[in-house]
This record gives sequence, C-alpha cells and structure tokens, in this order.
Amino acid sequence: MMEFEALYQKAKSVLNPRKLSDVAEAGGVGAALLSEEGNVYTGVCIDTACSMGFCAELAAAAAMITAGESHVKKMVAVGCDGAIIAPCGRCREFISQLDERNLAAEVLVADGVVKTLRELLPFYWRGI
Repeated sequence: MMEFEALYQKAKSVLNPRKLSDVAEAGGVGAALLSEEGNVYTGVCIDTACSMGFCAELAAAAAMITAGESHVKKMVAVGCDGAIIAPCGRCREFISQLDERNLAAEVLVADGVVKTLRELLPFYWRGI
C-alpha cells in the first residue's frame, strides 16, 4: 500500500495557485485520496467570492466517485507552502457520508501525525 510520503507528493504535485477571474482563485490547496482499490485521486480547492467554492478534498472525492469508488483508505491535503493541512469539518463530514468504511480512513494531519477520520469526528451525530 502507498505510504503517506508518496501520497503527500501526489497532493503537492497538483498545487497551482492562480487567479481564475476577479472573483475566483484555485489551486492553493491540493489533496490526494488513496482508495481501497489502490487508486489515487487528486483535487485542488476553488475559492469564490460568494462562498460557492469547495475544498481540495471534495474535488478529489468527486473524482473518486466519478471513477466508481467510494472507500478511502488514506488522505492528505497540502497548502501552497507545502504544509500538511488537516481536513476541515465539512470535508470530514462529507467523506464520512460517502461510505461508512471511510471512518477508518487514515488522515495525515501533520508531519508524522496520522488520525482516523473517526477520531477527527468526536461525538459523531450518526452514532456509528
């Protein structure tokens, strides 16, 4: 199975901060998800003026769903400075709802620090 360093490099490789228009930017955060099947899905954030954008983890998850998969084994997000970023609450919740097995997904939240998605969702409202 792919190690976090390789997954981190995949997330870092899609970083491409750029201005799309007067009201939108993209690529300041990159994410990579490793699926149960061993495939890696990447995505970047899109930020808009009216909060209609989305996080890099959501973009990667959408690519995974488009490919017919839903089970995440590992995930990592990286900021434009190369720092590891823990997923926000929306991303944690979104990915947990795609497949209940995703609660066991390993998430790199800092250099050398891995938590399960379940650990990042204390007092989980679904009780599973």
